[in-house]
Amino acid sequence: MTNRRDVIKTIVAGSALAGTSTLFSSFKDLIPLDNNLKGNINHAVCRWTYGFLSVEELCQLCQHIGIKAIDLVGPSDWETLQKYGLYSSMCNGAEINLVDGFGETKFHEQLIKNYTNMIPLVAKAGYKNLICFSGNRRGMSDEEGLINCTKGLQQIIPLAEKHGVKIVMELLNSKVNHPDYLADHTSFGVELCKRVGSDHFKLLYDIYHMQIDEGDVIRTIQTSHPYIAHYHTGGVPGRNEIDESQELFYPAIVRAIHQTGFNGYVAQEFIPKNENKKASLAEAIKICDI
Repeated sequence: MTNRRDVIKTIVAGSALAGTSTLFSSFKDLIPLDNNLKGNINHAVCRWTYGFLSVEELCQLCQHIGIKAIDLVGPSDWETLQKYGLYSSMCNGAEINLVDGFGETKFHEQLIKNYTNMIPLVAKAGYKNLICFSGNRRGMSDEEGLINCTKGLQQIIPLAEKHGVKIVMELLNSKVNHPDYLADHTSFGVELCKRVGSDHFKLLYDIYHMQIDEGDVIRTIQTSHPYIAHYHTGGVPGRNEIDESQELFYPAIVRAIHQTGFNGYVAQEFIPKNENKKASLAEAIKICDI
C-alpha cells in the first residue's frame, strides 16, 4: 500500500508520473468551486498526495478549485505558495522522519535543534502550525512514551509560545500503514496535551488513521476537539477518494467538526486513484463543504 513515506521519497527524488502535463495542462473540464463554497470550512490539501505534480501545478489547481492552503510543505516551497495567494496550513521540515520522534530520548537533541531552527522561520513567514511525530514505540509502554514525549516537547514549547507557533503531533494508525507508531490513539494524544500543558501543543486528528485504529470518529471529535488543531481526510479502506467507494460519511464528520467551533483547516490527504485526479480533489472539497 502506498504511504506518505514512500511518496515523499519520490517527490524528493524528483520523480513524476508519465502524462502529467497532458492530464493537468488544462482545467477546462473542471468547474471552479470558489464562488459556490459556503465558507464554513477552511479547505486545504496535502502536498504529498498530489506529489506527481510540481508545487506550482498544485498551486494552480488549488487556485482554480478554491482551495486556500496546502499542507506539509517546508520553507523551500513557501514562496511558490505565496505567489498564488495560498497559505501553508501545516508546515513541515523539522521532523527527522515518522518513526524517529519525541517518544525516544535519544532523538531529542536532534529534534530540539531542528525545531529551534524551524519555529522562527515558520513565524517569520506568517504561518502558525508545525508538525511533529511521536515516532515508533519500540517496546515502550504508553506511560514511557508519554514521559519521553513530554520531556522533549517541553524544551521547545517556550520558543513556540514566544513566536506564536503551534507544535502539532499527528496521530497515525499502527494497524495498517505505520506499524509500531506510538501516538496511534486519540487518548494518548489528549493525555500528552494535558501533560505538556500549553495551548501551543495540539493534535492533528487524521480521520483516516483514527477510523482504522479506533473508529468512533464523531464522538471522539466532539469530546476531544479542544486538543485538536488540524484535521486530515482519507477514504477507508485504501486511503483513496472520500466518495461513496469507502465507508466514512464525510459530510456528517465535517459537520461535527464545524459544530465544535473549529476555525482551522481540514486538509484532504487521500491518494487519488480515479483517472481524473483533479476532479477527485474538486469532488472531495464539495463533499466536505458543509
